[in-house]
Amino acid sequence: MTCFVFVYGTLRQGQVNDINLKQPKPSFMGLSFVNGQLYNRGWYPGIRLGGALQVLGEVYEVSNELLAQLDDLEEITPIPSGEYQRVVTELVCGERRLSCYVYELTPAFAAQSPKIDTFVNDWNENKYLELHPRGVADGT
Repeated sequence: MTCFVFVYGTLRQGQVNDINLKQPKPSFMGLSFVNGQLYNRGWYPGIRLGGALQVLGEVYEVSNELLAQLDDLEEITPIPSGEYQRVVTELVCGERRLSCYVYELTPAFAAQSPKIDTFVNDWNENKYLELHPRGVADGT
């Protein structure tokens, strides 16, 4: 059995926890957006769903076995840390409307974290901007 998952941070392609390096291999479905607010958790982000901002991420079809591994990584199991909860959200990916799991930062942890307030609500892009502030990377 399979399900869909929306990833927005370190599980994205090329990141430290790249979902594509895990087994059984997930199937990339495409890029999508969810309404939400990103929070800075240090070297990784968190998201709270809802609101007017849109967060860019990747959608994958994953096996139940891989979903269990993601639950362990996000500390949902075996002993919940309380930092994240796995919730279902609706999104559009390509021409398909999908119900996807997303690992959402809990309200208590969001309250302890600064919001990522930039013109780009994309964790990968924000990591780049932290390393290359506007006007430095492009010489302006």
